[in-house]
Amino acid sequence: MPALDFKADREKCRDFLKNYVDDHGEFRYMNMLQQVANRKLRYVDIDVDDLRGSKDLDVSFVESVENNTRRYLGLFAEAIDELLPNPTIPLPRDDDFEIFLRQRMEETEDRTENGGDPQHRLPPEIKRSYEVHIKGASKDKSRSLRDVKASHIGKLVKVKGIVTRCTDVKPLIQVAVYTCELCGFEIYQEVTARTFMPLFECPSTRCRTNNAKGRVSLQVRASKFLKFQEAKIQELAENVPKGHIPRTMSVHIRGELTRQVGPGDLVEISGIFLPIPYTGFRAMRAGLVADTYLEAMSISHSKKRYEEYVMEDDEQYQIEQLAKDGDIYSKLASSIAPEIFGHEDVKKALLLLLVGAPTRQLKDGMKIRGDIHICLMGDPGVAKSQLLKHIVSIAPRGVYTTGRGSSGVGLTAAVTRDSVTNEMVLEGGALVLADNGICAIDEFDKMEDSDRTAIHEVMEQQTVSIAKAGITTSLNARTAVLAAANPAWGRYDMRRTPAENINLPPALLSRFDLMWLILDHADMDSDLALARHVLHVHQFSAPPALDFTPLDSSTLRGYVALARRVTPYVPQDLCEYVASAYATLRQEEVQSDAPHSYTTARTLLSIIRISEALARLRFSDMVVQSDVDEALRLMQMSKFSLYADDQKKKGLDAISDIYSIIRDEAAKAHTLDVTYANALNWCSRKAYTEAQLKECLEEYAVLNVWQIHPDTFDIRFIDS
Repeated sequence: MPALDFKADREKCRDFLKNYVDDHGEFRYMNMLQQVANRKLRYVDIDVDDLRGSKDLDVSFVESVENNTRRYLGLFAEAIDELLPNPTIPLPRDDDFEIFLRQRMEETEDRTENGGDPQHRLPPEIKRSYEVHIKGASKDKSRSLRDVKASHIGKLVKVKGIVTRCTDVKPLIQVAVYTCELCGFEIYQEVTARTFMPLFECPSTRCRTNNAKGRVSLQVRASKFLKFQEAKIQELAENVPKGHIPRTMSVHIRGELTRQVGPGDLVEISGIFLPIPYTGFRAMRAGLVADTYLEAMSISHSKKRYEEYVMEDDEQYQIEQLAKDGDIYSKLASSIAPEIFGHEDVKKALLLLLVGAPTRQLKDGMKIRGDIHICLMGDPGVAKSQLLKHIVSIAPRGVYTTGRGSSGVGLTAAVTRDSVTNEMVLEGGALVLADNGICAIDEFDKMEDSDRTAIHEVMEQQTVSIAKAGITTSLNARTAVLAAANPAWGRYDMRRTPAENINLPPALLSRFDLMWLILDHADMDSDLALARHVLHVHQFSAPPALDFTPLDSSTLRGYVALARRVTPYVPQDLCEYVASAYATLRQEEVQSDAPHSYTTARTLLSIIRISEALARLRFSDMVVQSDVDEALRLMQMSKFSLYADDQKKKGLDAISDIYSIIRDEAAKAHTLDVTYANALNWCSRKAYTEAQLKECLEEYAVLNVWQIHPDTFDIRFIDS
């Protein structure tokens, strides 16, 4: 009875492929089969959405396909064999597959006419020049790895995760072909599992009749092999319950689906969940336990790499319109984490980190990196970690890690033993996983010095050199490093020098293009604005309305992808201006007692990199002077909070500062009369006492700047 059911199902598969018409009125699958016959296509993707949308198929058939997918792959392949049309173009005569197939077909026909041996029949698999995939429905929600249970074995499931490891592509035997030394016939053995027992004796009728144990030899060139790759995907952090560790799953990728994923990719994989029994000594240890894996049917990237980003016409038009806006630089920066209050210049720097500059490859093989490295050094509670997390979510490839939880091996690469081939392999760490992306390292100051040295080579040479367990190699780590650190004593101590506060080695500091110091000063007005912003976000789960609509992450990612295709250059007339600006920076550092940063030749390259990133944002092929000025301004503003406090400490005393506050507030109100209560309120907001205010009033009254009322202490400016 089951055989009859499968026969009926094969007919349904055949009718579906033959008669399905898509929304454009075309026979989608018959057109696909014609391309297969013409050797233009090597796979047939059968979409579950099409099965559900077909009027000729009932619901039970579609459920059977989803619940017993491996069996229906064979039924669809048999139906395709029947329906495959003749090629409409001449096929290449020198193709190995075609030559072998022609020769075998002729031999098979001769043997069949002479009452041939069933052992000599060509298996259907060796004739097929295509693969069959059944893709999961696009509307079905992807599952977490821990939601895939034993009840899903044999079914079509869709999972989402991050690829942590990917093996090399290796040949997997699909049909083994043997030649007998006595009778000279070819014997075919189909291999359906990962392991198989090779033939040693010829099973043909002639050898059995003659009682001759003909020895067979495997013909490697005549056998059919398939590309095979094994990947490991790990559960996403947001799907892991409290107190649990992320789960992993093995994914077997075959044929044309290979080489589509790499370590660090965020992917959605639709496939068949299957068991794989242990063999050999592992089976004796495991007993009844079997391992599981996912046989991939389709792979889609959740975040496409910048190079793979394909723009839709309306999306490209929208970005081109945005680029014409004169204030797009500020709007893009404000769209980065709009829930976080302030930090306008920090967000601009992070935007430039996303865009980056082009990497220069010189003729002699030397490379000059284009990735921009930024370190956010600041007091606790200034939203450093939130900014890091947001940048990682925007970037197509982003890895977030912390200093205390990262070892040197975890950042670079570890040597492990491969479970499939049992050989030593390298498993990439955080910096290798973030290749062509961003690696965010939080709590940078808590790292051990020995672990921190692993980053030195990555930040400048952009490679990870390994010499372990007989493996000597260099791995690519073309990543932009975004680090966040607290000062040496938890909070910035103004009594100590910047070098003592930062407490990072000069070799590391000079590698950062921007070293941003964010200090948390007590200021009544800014603290009130911050508190109102945070309360609004908590109340409405959205930031206060801006004067424009912030761009969403996908639009921002598309803009950055388009900007990264531009390769700007520095014109000759601007070189002198950049050189003089760099020389001035060096002189300022020499004249200051304690340097706020270490200005080296790398700083000059940093100015060029930031300028090129700004030119990219304008989609311009040439750097202009305003780009260089903005790069220098960002470098100056990165230490602004420190300079502002230095100025308060060294330059203006408290009396002069109080006078400036009262004068500015009176000018804003366009009045010459100021009440004592208002003056006291303004000064207390800036952390000055009433005694300091009275001292200021007396001193400036003697200088005849204002007059003080003897009873109320109200102020009246003398109009000059």
